[in-house]
Amino acid sequence: MQALAILFGALFTVAVCLACGRLLLRDAVRDPGIAFVSGAAILSLVVFVLCAVRIAYTPVFLGLGAVAFWLVRKEGWRPRKSIWRIAHCAGVALFAVYGVMYFVHAMAPEASPDGAAYHLSLVSRYLREHGFQRITTNIYANLSQGVEMLFLFAFAFGRHSAAALVHLAFLPALAWQMYRYSRQAGFSLAGACAAFLVFASPLVGIDAASAYNDVAVAAIGFSLFWLLQIWNEKRDDRLLLAIGILAGFAYGVKYTGVLAVPYALGYVGWKSRRVRDTLVVGACIALWTAPWLIKNWLWVHNPVSPFFNNLFPNPYVTVSFEREYRDYLSLYDLASRWQIPMQVTTYGRLSGALGPVFLLTPLGLFAARRREGRQLLLAALVFGATYFSNIGARFLIPPLPFLALSVALALSAVPALAVAIMLLHAVLSWPSIVPKYAREDAWRFRGFPWREALRLRSEESYLERRLPDYGVARLIDTRTAAGATVLTLNPIPEAYTSRRVLVEYQSAGNQVSGRILRTGAVPEYAPTLRLQFRFPRQSLTAVRVAQTATGTGLWTIHELRIFDGARELARAPAWRLRAKPTPWGIQDAFDNSPVTFWICGEPLHPGMFVEVDFGGREQADSVQIETSPNQGQARLRLEGQGMDGAWKSLSEAPQQSEQARPLGLRPAVAAELKRRGIDYLLLFDKDLGADDLRRNTARWQIREAGSYQGARLYELP
Repeated sequence: MQALAILFGALFTVAVCLACGRLLLRDAVRDPGIAFVSGAAILSLVVFVLCAVRIAYTPVFLGLGAVAFWLVRKEGWRPRKSIWRIAHCAGVALFAVYGVMYFVHAMAPEASPDGAAYHLSLVSRYLREHGFQRITTNIYANLSQGVEMLFLFAFAFGRHSAAALVHLAFLPALAWQMYRYSRQAGFSLAGACAAFLVFASPLVGIDAASAYNDVAVAAIGFSLFWLLQIWNEKRDDRLLLAIGILAGFAYGVKYTGVLAVPYALGYVGWKSRRVRDTLVVGACIALWTAPWLIKNWLWVHNPVSPFFNNLFPNPYVTVSFEREYRDYLSLYDLASRWQIPMQVTTYGRLSGALGPVFLLTPLGLFAARRREGRQLLLAALVFGATYFSNIGARFLIPPLPFLALSVALALSAVPALAVAIMLLHAVLSWPSIVPKYAREDAWRFRGFPWREALRLRSEESYLERRLPDYGVARLIDTRTAAGATVLTLNPIPEAYTSRRVLVEYQSAGNQVSGRILRTGAVPEYAPTLRLQFRFPRQSLTAVRVAQTATGTGLWTIHELRIFDGARELARAPAWRLRAKPTPWGIQDAFDNSPVTFWICGEPLHPGMFVEVDFGGREQADSVQIETSPNQGQARLRLEGQGMDGAWKSLSEAPQQSEQARPLGLRPAVAAELKRRGIDYLLLFDKDLGADDLRRNTARWQIREAGSYQGARLYELP
């Protein structure tokens, strides 16, 4: 029964996409590949609306599909015999054996890293909550999720594997369109070879068979490319609608698809020279991109979160995190970018290998001798222009169809050579051959899990073997109360737990919680450093601590105290606190708690400050900062504002001293985390500070609720 539910969820979703595509295109284009991709854009937007109004229920999805089928029937559309011939030919051309392998892996329990960690965890949450809820603790909830809306539609009927099968449907749609476009352009052999190069690529195959979105972006990009060519010949206004929808959908699926927008607008504007045509395309683009921009603007104050936080300051994603994130994605752990070609094609160090045959990609430049070749190379440049923002191999999948066609077009000058390369690729891409040239940890197919696909074997045992930390997710579900919130320092397969999981790096608030935890567990994070500024006693209206150094560290203040002799000035309601460039959380430096703190969200640079405006005159002669000793790069000076309103230097540097850790720091940290809405801590033995909780559980006044292969779950009091 579970296998039937999976198949129904996937096939029903694909059929609804096809119906929506037919309603949009009517007789303007009757290609099933374009119809599926265009209809997917429509269904995605409709599901977004259902989530926005909180009526994302399975019966609603069922009714929506029924309406789409009825409307297609009302239009009198019937599949032509040529379409059935298309399906037959596509199955032969794309080698059914690869298709069967992909189908089996997609139908098997979803074990992909990102699919289980966030793509389907968000989908599962949307279904449980029947739509969108404001999520400020997970950066992945801020990304555009156009394909996830399709996953949600399928997930409602067939759960995880149905979503993976929906993503897989984009691959034959892509390969078929590549062949059909090439055939119409007069180089069908090159088109067939290129389609197979993409279809059989080890990375493309496993990506398509997982709940990811890269193959969908590639299919959308190629559908847009081909529709533009068709429109240029027919000049059918209905195609302008589809062009705008697909360009907007490219962004709605993945941020890196944003260049489809200027590509579509530029092509239509250049070829048409009519403002009306460009406006029609632009209006459709806006309709498909605006929902994601507006959602982010309303909920996290940044329409393109988690990026460009310097332009859209907000308390949910810090500039320092974004810079570290961008720096990592631009190089991963490579020593040089010169390593990229071999890693993305052969070794698979960057999350999979496209296949050694793609080392021939530079040959595609010879295709520039033909007009079609120049168009393909331009499209490859457009859809690959964002690659160096994330050098993972799968970010080359969107431009891959255009590159493959360019290479095949160049090789087709010697037809036997093109066929030989295709056959070589077929051999090198077979799962048992890939380990002979790729790294052991490269993302690739392993085995042929047909029994697991049919659910003849336990889903649990398969996921235990194939999905790291799956047992941790099940531990959380079995040892915590429904609705519990768990803080962890590392991502886990959240798609297999119904609890709310906060991963430290995924939001500024989570990062603060993680540092609070380390305040009690790691000596370097405890507030044992005292910085004392002394100056002649005088009347002041405000004081300001300025940071003047440049560095990679973060500036933190646990407590800031102002004294007049031995008397600490009482923190009055009239005081006004300011912090630049991070104003959020500054009150935590004035709450008399050793476990809370203000942290600047940007790396050290001159111009940072924390300021206290007394709202009147105060006598003072010293300022003391209580902080942690792990910020040696910071350089501080004290400034004061006199009665005349002018700022002056009070002290160029503080005196430093070390104090003992405050008594009761560990239970105070546990209590603060509980106050922040966290019920459980999930720590792996390798995590910084995990050994302290393991050795001193009683001192923390917490309880170990369970463990699994080096992961320990603690319940907060």
